[in-house]
Amino acid sequence: MSTETGSVPLLLIVSGPSGSGKSTLVQKILELPGTMPSISCTTRPRRATESSGKCYDFVSAAEFDAMVARGEFLEYARVFGKHSYGTPKKWLEESRKKGLDLVLEIDVQGAAQVKEKLPESVAMFILPPSREELERRLRSRGQDSEEEIARRLAKARDEIAALGKYYDFCVVNDDMERAGREAQAIVTALRCSSGRRRNQVQKLLASFGGKN
Repeated sequence: MSTETGSVPLLLIVSGPSGSGKSTLVQKILELPGTMPSISCTTRPRRATESSGKCYDFVSAAEFDAMVARGEFLEYARVFGKHSYGTPKKWLEESRKKGLDLVLEIDVQGAAQVKEKLPESVAMFILPPSREELERRLRSRGQDSEEEIARRLAKARDEIAALGKYYDFCVVNDDMERAGREAQAIVTALRCSSGRRRNQVQKLLASFGGKN
């Protein structure tokens, strides 16, 4: 955990096309001790299976605009020209106060904003194994029209094309269990990096006495 090393908590961005399975992999990452999720605000209608405050905080367009005006978002965007999504800054403040690594599930547009503001953030992209499999997953959900599926596939192509510009790691989600282990391994490796353990190294050296 970040509190053990005395380092600033990780800010981990996870993105991927709709249907890539990123939400499930985010849950795998959150199984690691010392992590916490951010909860995005959105203006889209709440689905019957959703409860406010779990996956999203559902707000009106007026409330969202007021939060933007007050500078309360770390990142925000309007998706498909319809609904707005944003990550409140309060989650970053809370993660630092608690010493927990913060996991943001956001799109490429949001990742670009966070990377610009906080270059030390680390971004992971979840790739589908193929275009055909991505389309199959989108269709199997049974909640999108043909037009919506075509739009999501087009967006997926644009997002994948931006991978090299903003993302530090990519995980191919062809098998959920294996991909979950990979995602967890990336977080573990980041926590063990020499830069993040610098304070611990300095304390250890000091305990030997003499010059460092």
